[in-house]
Amino acid sequence: MKSNSFHTSFQINGKIFSNSEELIKYSQTFSKEIYQFLKEWFSTDPYIVVKTSGSTGNPKSIHLRKDFMINSALATGLYFQLGENTKALCCLPIKFIAGKMMLVRALTLGWDIDVIESTANPLQEITKEYDFSAMVPLQLRNSILKINQIKTLIVGGGLVSRDLEKAIQTVTTSCYATYGMTETITHVAVKKLNKFTHLEQQSVSVYKTLPDVTISKDTRNCLVIRAPKISDENIITNDVIELISKSEFNWKGRLDHVINSGGVKLHPEEIEQKLLHTIHSRFFIAGVPDEILGEKCILIIEGENYQITKKHFSKLSRFEIPKAIFFIPKFIETGSGKIQRLKTLDLL
Repeated sequence: MKSNSFHTSFQINGKIFSNSEELIKYSQTFSKEIYQFLKEWFSTDPYIVVKTSGSTGNPKSIHLRKDFMINSALATGLYFQLGENTKALCCLPIKFIAGKMMLVRALTLGWDIDVIESTANPLQEITKEYDFSAMVPLQLRNSILKINQIKTLIVGGGLVSRDLEKAIQTVTTSCYATYGMTETITHVAVKKLNKFTHLEQQSVSVYKTLPDVTISKDTRNCLVIRAPKISDENIITNDVIELISKSEFNWKGRLDHVINSGGVKLHPEEIEQKLLHTIHSRFFIAGVPDEILGEKCILIIEGENYQITKKHFSKLSRFEIPKAIFFIPKFIETGSGKIQRLKTLDLL
């Protein structure tokens, strides 16, 4: 399928269109963001300009080939078996790649998609049932009582906490964590979060790549992605992984977040995973300069000050225990709701 056309079964908000001009004209009546995206999508340009989220640095504009975006949509449809007439809900902002790709999947695969405002509680007024949707962890948390209205859900844009993961074990929705970034045109790998069979164990669930994606690691133990249908070159990341096979891996954390504390290398994301069951506010682990250790591990918690005791750190090794704890009323976020760690640290 070419980007200047769309699947004959495509619907948006219950409406069918005979050509792209009709679709663009309709979008102008209810969403400036969708209108701008569709104008760009149906133009003769071979690429779309997309901004990165800025969660690991300053946001930047990158060019994504439209044929690669279509290939990404096809891979998602194949992996999750989402063919034409799939009923989908888009509750993510269209200005970011995750929202854009929900539209591209619908256009490419012939979905019946409803697009609603991106809010913290997207299912609050929803009574319909859907085959597929994508949310950030906060949206899933706030929608837990109604999440059964969605058959398959992908969750990205942040870590799924242990208590949230525990909460979805009894729902009928099949939930998956995603690994990806703007440069990979959203997810290139997914990890099961619930509905494990008797042969599977929740504790050993790993990321598995989508079709036509293979992986390796470099000398830094960082993930290298080979995905010729969505990128001309191998994508070299700063994500430290445990490589299991050419299609499976465990994510350990960001290389650029590693704390070298007295010669011991600490991965903040690994420590955060261990703390998810005891600290229920938003938080993160970071390293700051220290005269003796070189860097020391600190804990930053969002919200009002409260007492943190040794019990909170019961699952941490002695090297991982934070040397200081700070409370910040409100974290600095990107436009898509991700924590900007460096800018938040500057508040200290």
